[in-house]
Amino acid sequence: MQIEQNYLLTHHNTFHLPAKTRWFVEYESADELSRILRDNFFLENRSLSIGEGSNLLFINDYDGIILHSCMKGIVVTDETSDSVLLRTGSGVHWDDVVAYAVSKGWGGIENLSDIPGTAGAAAVQNIGAYGVEVKDVIETVEACNQLTGKKHVFSKEACRYGYRHSYFKEPDHDPFIITSISLRLQKNPRFKLDYGNLSALLFGRAITLQSVRDAVIEVRRSKLPEPQVLGNAGSFFMNPVIPQKQYDALKSQFSMIPSYPAPAGFVKIPAGWLIEQCGFKGKREGNVGVYEKQALIIVNHGNATGNEIASLAAKISRTVNDTFGIMLTPEVKYIQ
Repeated sequence: MQIEQNYLLTHHNTFHLPAKTRWFVEYESADELSRILRDNFFLENRSLSIGEGSNLLFINDYDGIILHSCMKGIVVTDETSDSVLLRTGSGVHWDDVVAYAVSKGWGGIENLSDIPGTAGAAAVQNIGAYGVEVKDVIETVEACNQLTGKKHVFSKEACRYGYRHSYFKEPDHDPFIITSISLRLQKNPRFKLDYGNLSALLFGRAITLQSVRDAVIEVRRSKLPEPQVLGNAGSFFMNPVIPQKQYDALKSQFSMIPSYPAPAGFVKIPAGWLIEQCGFKGKREGNVGVYEKQALIIVNHGNATGNEIASLAAKISRTVNDTFGIMLTPEVKYIQ
């Protein structure tokens, strides 16, 4: 267990903001975490559990305790003739999980290649890309109750997964910290290639887990900045889901407005398109800006503060709402 005071978080958030936390505690097992959660000093302070900080925006220094999972390990806990159950620690880099599964010939998460963050964060966020969400393969999630320190196993149904949503993001329930996740992967993969860029890139190639993974990485890196080079948190806003009636009205006014499938009676609109139509793509204001290849991404051009990033995000949201009558919801979590 590692315990640091007045710890700099620059390398623990992908915006590379130089925020500090009063205490930083790194644990390597569920038992260590459970002991921390029952400690009197911990109970007297506010706390935040983080992975790689790929979905966080630190507005200020954090006056509390940052908990960081260093729980590693990938093991097969069950196997049938056509599937395996893969259990991975919450601190494992998510793309390492994908690479491992692909190397073994197990399908289901290859479309989720090259997404920043840890396995634990993937389960909290219900990450998704190219027609696949992590909920499609999650079987169980193990977690510790922050109020009691007790361990709990959640079924997929209990996780209440939705678009970029899970039980673990709901504020009205006891807070939990994920310690491991179990994924049901297929030995005979069923590929999902119906996203335009992906299917076009794979045209003429042999379709294998590795070729799909390679294509996903190629597409992502062609339009998304590397966090190590240009600080960002990936998609800053969620794609809004609006009623069909509202979409029809917008379609009559903006004939080129694109859409994605959504639950009956609703339509999903790409937030990046809305932002681009408002003229923000490639725009820079001081130390922050909107990425030139993808309007959904706000970037730190160097020395930006959390407030500067939040200010640009608010300006984007207001302009989109004024233009289209759609209020964008940040996918990034603001930390005050």
